[in-house]
Amino acid sequence: MFFHGGSLNRGCEAIVRSGVALLKSRFPDATIHLASGNPESDKVIPLLDKVLLDKPAKIKKFSPEWFTNVVKIKLFGDQTYAHRVVNQSIIKLIPDYDVFLSIGGDNYCYGEQPGIYEIDRCIKKAGKKLILWGASIGQEDLSPDKIKDLASFDVILVRETITRDILEKAGLKNVKLVADGAFLMDKEELSFPEGWQDGNTIGLNFSPLVAKKNPQAKQAFADLIDHILATTSMTIALTPHVIEPGNDDYDILNEFYQKHKATGRVILLPDNLNATQYKGYIARMRFFVGARTHATIAAYSNAVPTMVLGYSVKSKGIAKDLFGEEKLVLSLAEISDSGKLKAKFDEMVAEENSVRDRLNQALPHIKSMSAKAADYLLEAAR
Repeated sequence: MFFHGGSLNRGCEAIVRSGVALLKSRFPDATIHLASGNPESDKVIPLLDKVLLDKPAKIKKFSPEWFTNVVKIKLFGDQTYAHRVVNQSIIKLIPDYDVFLSIGGDNYCYGEQPGIYEIDRCIKKAGKKLILWGASIGQEDLSPDKIKDLASFDVILVRETITRDILEKAGLKNVKLVADGAFLMDKEELSFPEGWQDGNTIGLNFSPLVAKKNPQAKQAFADLIDHILATTSMTIALTPHVIEPGNDDYDILNEFYQKHKATGRVILLPDNLNATQYKGYIARMRFFVGARTHATIAAYSNAVPTMVLGYSVKSKGIAKDLFGEEKLVLSLAEISDSGKLKAKFDEMVAEENSVRDRLNQALPHIKSMSAKAADYLLEAAR
């Protein structure tokens, strides 16, 4: 398993944790290693046989690699050598494995990725099996080079129907529909923190990423907190889900907590829980509002009515597959509008029972689709 930044992003942890559990349940004799940008953070994940450091190398000026790279670029316009040197921590592992799972489900959503393309070429040149595990890709993300790379995979496992339709329309024949593996992830239920109302607590998640992309959304989120406090009796549990330096939900949620803690109805969950522990709290919430996709999956998978902030193709597609429509999903532009945010929240509360019923109806199928990833892997690896 590779293209994993580390488990301080609890969504990344959820992908690995659920994937390893699924594969070990189906193939108990399989040896599974993880290449990680932060191996220390991955000690929380059980069943992994080994975690390896994946750290991009640097080409030092005037080194032999630097001179070779200059020659290749100047004479041939060829940058593949540089990509192989930079990504050698993965490429050097290729002889040791039979199957490579590219688990960065969003990697293809951030422009051209020539380094990724070169790693994939090296894997396929060595005759190994290459699988894209739980991907989401938008129409705006596609390019001829990206489509060529995607065509090289033995199978692309996409986690929602919007991505499937986009890739099939682009001519790719190796696409299979599954669902995000985190729908299958276990939960661990810790004791309630002080102030939690059993059956009457709403979880709120906000991210620095959303605040950076749309600065006005931060004030709208604060207005939503005021609205919940004024119009309901619920306790608000501010819920971090990514705790990476420079991209830490806890830091921004703590700002909201400090502003509202005097109400006695706002609590802040700690920043040191693993993905199953956060899921254990989210599962016992009455509602959930979240910007982080895997925090919302933790809610969906426990039939908690959920509102999604700042949609991407993955959040739109997941909602569509659950509800038959992009229900309770707001765009990045919409979440800076306090009126729309509060109106969508009121809609969720008004439709609480029907939303929960729909989730309970949809979840057996969605979870069975999550499990099908193992079938497709076995089929591709033969």
